[in-house]
Amino acid sequence: MSFLFVALGGALGAVARYTISLIPVKTTFPLLTLITNIIGAILIGFIVGITDKRENVSPNSVLFWKTGVCGGFTTFSTFSLEAYKLFENKSYTLGGLYVALSVCCCILGIMVGKKLSIGIG
Repeated sequence: MSFLFVALGGALGAVARYTISLIPVKTTFPLLTLITNIIGAILIGFIVGITDKRENVSPNSVLFWKTGVCGGFTTFSTFSLEAYKLFENKSYTLGGLYVALSVCCCILGIMVGKKLSIGIG
């Protein structure tokens, strides 16, 4: 049964990710992937914040949201490929900026998500 919750959450996360990728943005900087990773970091921080405070959280709901939705939504493999391509194309400054912003903003996103969960539950 656990696999079903992960699969359903993963499908939802993947559809949300695809929807964001349809936003028309004209830039060589992988902005939509950066935004997706930041949103995913906030979401997983929020989920962790809520589940840390509640004892009665269903393990299947955690699997649905954390493993399924967040796993299907975030795009770390795409991030890695895009960073590699920037470096491969000798866009070292842009590549470095992308890596630094992705890591720093997503860690900050975890903190924001946990703060947003204060008072819930």
